[in-house]
Amino acid sequence: MVNSENAKAQMRKGVLELCILSILSQGEAYPTEIIEKLKTTKLVVVEGTLYPLLTRLKNTGLLSYRWEESTSGPPRKYYFLTEIGQTYLNELQVSWIELVNAVNTTIQNSK
Repeated sequence: MVNSENAKAQMRKGVLELCILSILSQGEAYPTEIIEKLKTTKLVVVEGTLYPLLTRLKNTGLLSYRWEESTSGPPRKYYFLTEIGQTYLNELQVSWIELVNAVNTTIQNSK
């Protein structure tokens, strides 16, 4: 029997960048907030997955960050979209809608 868990994990991984950029388009956030927002949508992500992705998005110019002192621990790094990041997100959203429509049409035609 084929285990579908790997396919599910790959699908989640593929849309994670879109989801993170979408969260940050609503305003700046620090990684723990991003993880919590993803959890509320049932996209469970661990720090070990999130931090390398945030670093890659920052290094490609899609995100930037600022430090803020915290009253309950070390300073926090707040991430936010750059202008290039917003443009990229807009393009991803159009592509996502096209992909979802194509997949839904394929699934409906296979019934």
